[in-house]
Amino acid sequence: MTSAILNAESVPSTGDRALASVETLHKLYGQRIFRFLLASLRDRDAAENLTQETFLRAWSARDGFRGDSSAITWLTRIALNLARDHTRTDRFRFWRKAAQTSVDAADLAAHLPHPAASSESALIAHQQLQLVWETVATLSERQRTIFLLRFVEELELADIAEITGLPISTVKTHLYRSLAAIRSRHLPAKESR
Repeated sequence: MTSAILNAESVPSTGDRALASVETLHKLYGQRIFRFLLASLRDRDAAENLTQETFLRAWSARDGFRGDSSAITWLTRIALNLARDHTRTDRFRFWRKAAQTSVDAADLAAHLPHPAASSESALIAHQQLQLVWETVATLSERQRTIFLLRFVEELELADIAEITGLPISTVKTHLYRSLAAIRSRHLPAKESR
């Protein structure tokens, strides 16, 4: 990334010094944005590219940042819009189909021995995690996005509402429905006596 340090008069008046340089912005929030995009797209290359694009767009639009929200909320909103745009392209659809028919490296990793866990417990944990991710993949786009923002990025409901542009009550509803879908598939039903 370029080493563009702004002088004091070109930094937005929000008081957010994170916007003082693109390096500072990336250092503070790069991993969180990448993690969100990786969980959303399940494609490392696309997540890396869109992370860079997120910071380029944020840097280009830094003068328009009003400071109504935190920098991470603003960046996550940019990343969410880029992820939505990316999933609408034909190229994404092609690679998604190719990924469904190819061998996953995570599947191969499950067969490698790990000294800290027994193979049986590692296999069970891997299968449970895989089932949860499969269920997350079946959620609607909104439910999946809200689930990822809450449990992967650990954002507060107010921040999620601001990022998605939805009322907090709608965010809560989508979060409740996504959790209900995951629980219904993965928790054993309580037996009635």
